[in-house]
Amino acid sequence: MTGLSVVVPTRDRPERLAVCLAALEAQTATDMEIVVVDDASRDSRAVAEVVAGAPRARLVRGEGRGPAAARNRGGRAAEGKIVCFTDDDCDPVPGWAAGLAARIASSADVHAAAGPTRNARPENPFAAAAQTIASHLAEASIDAAGHMRFAPTSNLACRADVLAAIPFDERYPLAAGEDRDWCARLVGSGRNLVFEPAAVVRHHQELGARTFWRQQVRYGRGAYRFRADHGTLRRPEPPAFYAGLLRRGFAEGVRAGALVCLAQVATAWGMAIEHRGKA
Repeated sequence: MTGLSVVVPTRDRPERLAVCLAALEAQTATDMEIVVVDDASRDSRAVAEVVAGAPRARLVRGEGRGPAAARNRGGRAAEGKIVCFTDDDCDPVPGWAAGLAARIASSADVHAAAGPTRNARPENPFAAAAQTIASHLAEASIDAAGHMRFAPTSNLACRADVLAAIPFDERYPLAAGEDRDWCARLVGSGRNLVFEPAAVVRHHQELGARTFWRQQVRYGRGAYRFRADHGTLRRPEPPAFYAGLLRRGFAEGVRAGALVCLAQVATAWGMAIEHRGKA
């Protein structure tokens, strides 16, 4: 058994996966493996070739059932005592994996850890807006003791036995809401998720107007499912949450701030779609 495993779900992005794996190969952690889960890419050979070029990586095949199922597949294949998660459009800083692992190993009361995910495309207002929303949701959940209620799976780690006890819910078929659900069940079980500020991941989102809208609609669908599952459909975030979100958005520029506002419309639309589907 290795000390540390990194699970990377991927689908149809071999070029971005290559950049991600290069960053993971540069990690300072020595006793580390990389498990890439190809979630039914159209060009599976291209993915396999990218993985073959990364000495610490190995490939497992997913079934095209979405990132929740892919992460569980990677977790079952992982040999590490600690399992880290990131995405194929991310590149973690060199000390990322070691920092998360050290934070978890620092106390028996720490069951999972997460770091900040930063926008790596500051020139792209769509990427800036999307990352502002995700980061605000995570960072607004941090309390004075550094405990979190939510962290995205672009930058998350936990003990292997915790993942075995609390797998991702595979009823979430989209890349939306499944990480919020996992964190809620983790914290609800009495386990702790803590913030490690030095464990930074850079997120390369290639978004335009159409893909940004679709992403935010998808997030709305996931949010509806999450809130329905956890009984919070009638409990929106407090006004201070949205005020802080808008401040962060406009701090990235006028266009990014306006897109943060637009994203709320897209999210509401996605929630309405999901509601109609369940009616």
